Amino acid sequence: MSIWEVILAFVVVVLMLVALLANVLVLMCFLYSADIRKQVPGLFILNLTFCNLLMTVSNMPLTLAGIIFKSQPGGDQICHIVGFLETFLTTNSMLSMAALSIDRWIAVVFPLSYHSKMRYRDAALILSYTWLHSVSFPIVAASLSWVGFHHLYASCTLYNKRPEDRTQFVIFTGVFHTLSFLLSLIVLCFTYLKVLKVARFHCKRIDVITMQTLVLLVDIHPSVRERCLEEQKRRRQRATKKISTFIGTFILCFAPYVITRLVELSSVVHINSHWGIISKCLAYSKVVSDPFVYSLLRHQYKKTWKDIINKILKRSSINSSALTSESHNQNILQLNE
Repeated sequence: MSIWEVILAFVVVVLMLVALLANVLVLMCFLYSADIRKQVPGLFILNLTFCNLLMTVSNMPLTLAGIIFKSQPGGDQICHIVGFLETFLTTNSMLSMAALSIDRWIAVVFPLSYHSKMRYRDAALILSYTWLHSVSFPIVAASLSWVGFHHLYASCTLYNKRPEDRTQFVIFTGVFHTLSFLLSLIVLCFTYLKVLKVARFHCKRIDVITMQTLVLLVDIHPSVRERCLEEQKRRRQRATKKISTFIGTFILCFAPYVITRLVELSSVVHINSHWGIISKCLAYSKVVSDPFVYSLLRHQYKKTWKDIINKILKRSSINSSALTSESHNQNILQLNE
């Protein structure tokens, strides 16, 4: 193995470990907190977490093996199953992010009618569509034998080995990425930019009230005035940062891989194998970032996983003190004997 391959293998191992830990923690929070389970977005986050966990335990280990051994890991049947899962899970993840953005758009832009427009039944219908949409492409690819080990990405994925099917495969790949990556990106941009517009409008209203209050309070201390102005500035930046993170991570992680897959269809451009694996690692990094972007950094999830950790530590502390007490009693009995 070259130094580049060692580095890429190490990166995949780190991504696997962090993704597994973070997504398991999200799942634990969902199971532990009744409040999270009651919320409609929790269904979308649960679906996204399920996709991320399955990607972590099925696709990433085989990519690691492909980097190390530079050949197809396992037999053709295993590779076909993993390639099918890769196409299904990637599409499902993208559409789940789009569903979360639609939920936020309805909650912010139509707050009074949110509970009537986004119920559990509506969320279940959206999830049913994402599953039907996501599974249709890998079924077509598997039926046409367009799934296999691709050396450029060192993984089992969409791959056409027959030159006579090149035109059909190019059309299929273009339609697939248009209806998965591009469609999800358009939905993300439309919904979150609408959310940002509403957030800025509310910030302006709050700013006007704040400035009027500061003008009326003549005797206010300068430090209090500065803190108010600083909070005003942070409030304006908060929504922009969050929405930039949602859209930015989606583009940064998926765009290089999707563009590489499309450029690869051209026989004119040669793609370096190291870049192919790097673009695949960037796509895998979305599995790592999703738990933090959509869940763990939110106040409700922070409180929940802190409660879980405190409960575990408290229980271990009680068990430890009980064992210490029992040992102390045994020592006393031995002394009395």
